[in-house]
Amino acid sequence: MKKYKEHIKKHWYCFLLAPIFMTLEAAGEFILPFINANIIDQGAASGDIPYILENGFYMLLIAAAMLAFGVLGAFFAVRGSARVAAGVRRDAFARIQTFSFSDIDRFSNGSLITRVTNDITQVQTFLQTLMRGFFRSPVMLVGALVMSFRLNAEIAMVILIVLPFLAIATFLIIKTASPRYTVMQERIDTLNTGIGETITNEKVIKSFVREEYEKEKFRKINTALMDKSIAALKMMILMQPVSALAINVTTLVVVWVAGRQIMIGGMEIGSLTAFITYLSQVLTALNFLANIFLQGTRAAASNRRLSEVMNTVPDISDENASRRDCHVEKGSIEFRNVSFRYFKNTGAPVLDDISVKMEPGEFVGIIGSTGSGKSTFVSLIPRLYDVTEGEIRIDGHPVQEYPLRHLRDAIAMVLQKNTLFSGTVKDNLRWGKETATDEEIDAACRIACADEFVSAFPNGYETDLSQGGVNLSGGQKQRLSIARALVRKPRILILDDCTSALDANTEARVLQGIRQETADMTVLLISQRTVSYTHLRAHETTLHLV
Repeated sequence: MKKYKEHIKKHWYCFLLAPIFMTLEAAGEFILPFINANIIDQGAASGDIPYILENGFYMLLIAAAMLAFGVLGAFFAVRGSARVAAGVRRDAFARIQTFSFSDIDRFSNGSLITRVTNDITQVQTFLQTLMRGFFRSPVMLVGALVMSFRLNAEIAMVILIVLPFLAIATFLIIKTASPRYTVMQERIDTLNTGIGETITNEKVIKSFVREEYEKEKFRKINTALMDKSIAALKMMILMQPVSALAINVTTLVVVWVAGRQIMIGGMEIGSLTAFITYLSQVLTALNFLANIFLQGTRAAASNRRLSEVMNTVPDISDENASRRDCHVEKGSIEFRNVSFRYFKNTGAPVLDDISVKMEPGEFVGIIGSTGSGKSTFVSLIPRLYDVTEGEIRIDGHPVQEYPLRHLRDAIAMVLQKNTLFSGTVKDNLRWGKETATDEEIDAACRIACADEFVSAFPNGYETDLSQGGVNLSGGQKQRLSIARALVRKPRILILDDCTSALDANTEARVLQGIRQETADMTVLLISQRTVSYTHLRAHETTLHLV
């Protein structure tokens, strides 16, 4: 509840006005049948036209007021729930941005997307329904019962007899539906993960002619979601026939009892009409309350999943940063007896007891077989993961003493998988440095040999890129990614096998340019091609991981 409280307080007027207006609308619901009964029993029975017109006018006024109150109540309910949902969604997204790689590994991409979208939408729908019905329904229920007893206490007792049975049925339905909604949301996770994986890897799927396989895989996932949805929603569907049965049986009993009283003159026809209306209102109010609880059941399942995200404490944070104003000045790196496991206390370490020191401005090549831990090694430097044992120092200070922002501002990484975002070429390059000038962008692209193809674009740096840079070749994406890192002018540059799509000549020019233009920058290069290390100076080394 804490995650909603702050946003509810910001929009308190919505959560106050919506129930008030809906309650005022409900008040009209049980006034109208009473006036209608008087029109039938007193006006129509005696032919008193002025009385009928006068009370009819009052009914029109009340109906108009109910319309206004209903619209205003719905407006504030929608406005309040939507704004709270937007705030919580923003908080959830901000929380995910603080996750380390190991935190993200605990959730699938599809699951995180579902939690930030679908799960919050379920909570939003519940809040909206709650504001519209939680006060309106009890007011309608109590008001209709009071008016029923006022008309005829004997017949009103029939309603009180039915209420416990309807309440028990509602409780059993909700109790059964609750765990099914949790499973259904998990199946939505699986579906989103599958769709995302398929769309992202569409080119690979087509190249291996695996369309039919993917269709069958999707069919199974989709069918599983359908089955779980039916299992959960069919319990909700039961509410309507159960309520209809209660209304019809109770109406039958009321008409039978009231009919006998009318025959002996103990009740007027108008009163019977009003009574049946009140009976419908009582059971409708109960049905609406039951729907609130059913939606609350689904929202509770979504809330639990959302809480898992919001309550996740990032395992990498600034809590131990004792040097709040400290920045990386030189770029020396030292590993002291570093070991690392992705899952603590399980299996052999990915890196075991590594000690190495890299001086500022040094160009270090890192080579090793596939799976030897090269990418893991460099990921520890900006604290994308934290070491399991040992210590990493930058400029002589443990990396944990630096604020994460200061530490990562001084480090630029070009990963194996190059990621570009929708927007212009210039927008993507300024990811490295928002305030970068055109001269800085030109210089970085020249070093990365990206100016060669960017200048050939009709719009140059203003050329729009599709999501993921799909309208660029692999080599072009790699060079733009390298240029983006260089724009940042970091103290430490990490190149993680990011020249694999370049021909030998272009790769040599890119690395030579980096070596010449960034003499004061510590560079770590991972590559599977030994030719990539031929430009290392005599005093520089290659670190071999096995």
